Amino acid sequence: MSTAHAPGAPFGASPGASTGTGDAPASTHGADPVLLVSSEGAVRVLTLNRPQALNAFTTAMLGQLRHALDDAAQDPTVRAVLVTGAGRAFCAGQDLNDPYIKPEFADADASDAPSVGSTATPAGGQPQRRPKPKDIGHLLDHYYIPLALRLRSMPVPTLCAVNGVAAGAGANFALGCDLVIAGRSASFIQAFSRIGLVPDCGGTWLLTRLVGRARALQLTLLGEKLPAEQAQQWGLIARCVADEELASVAMATAQQLAGMPTKALVQTREALDDAMDLGLEDALRMEARLQSQLGYAHDYLEGAAAFLDKRTPHFKDR
Repeated sequence: MSTAHAPGAPFGASPGASTGTGDAPASTHGADPVLLVSSEGAVRVLTLNRPQALNAFTTAMLGQLRHALDDAAQDPTVRAVLVTGAGRAFCAGQDLNDPYIKPEFADADASDAPSVGSTATPAGGQPQRRPKPKDIGHLLDHYYIPLALRLRSMPVPTLCAVNGVAAGAGANFALGCDLVIAGRSASFIQAFSRIGLVPDCGGTWLLTRLVGRARALQLTLLGEKLPAEQAQQWGLIARCVADEELASVAMATAQQLAGMPTKALVQTREALDDAMDLGLEDALRMEARLQSQLGYAHDYLEGAAAFLDKRTPHFKDR
């Protein structure tokens, strides 16, 4: 089905459409849902919907996003997934105000007093606060790892339309999609080093494969903003388009993917990923094995027949 376009959600997401199946309700006390879900034909559209916070991830959003991907994977009518963000940003990364990750503080005790000779004094004579340790790995284990694995194993092609900034885990989630199209004003920031962390949500695996070790280190160590046009030049993303064209180009590309032989597209993604760790002969034998499997599938027989008959093929495998 196709839903009406809503302000701030240019890909057909309706504020009334949400997953409602995450680890927290999609909305409470009349608040807007943090994830909008809609369909344009065979394309499932997922829109991050916290524009007031630049669509920063919360545990509620992460849970709903994973379940929305699960739903799309299980729905035989879905042949492509398009992810984008509402408002002026794609995703600013993890929201540090989320209770799951927000630092907790305790009043300083005597052991925290400045040492003899120190010039440090609490501002205004007030006791200093010290943050309590936080197990951020627990957040990754329960939210980011399942999300990244679900995204990379989708049985349909995935596309991300990046509007505005994509930072931290938001950038790496976007880069985990099969294709990334960004508006010209968009940018990508590996912001982890700014707060004493390492890239997550698959960033360490993705970046070296996309742009090589030297550029991956430049992005992650310095944490500098990479404009969308340069991201395309580096091979980090597939395309950079004018901001006003992003919605139409992304949807047209998603519709194109939805009309193609889905199983072959997914097997191509998996083969390219696997081949990064294979020698030439092993890669050649993997290709032969996959061709043997796909050669018996409907879509190859239909595609070959349509080519010979000079007609448009009708693919249906998933």
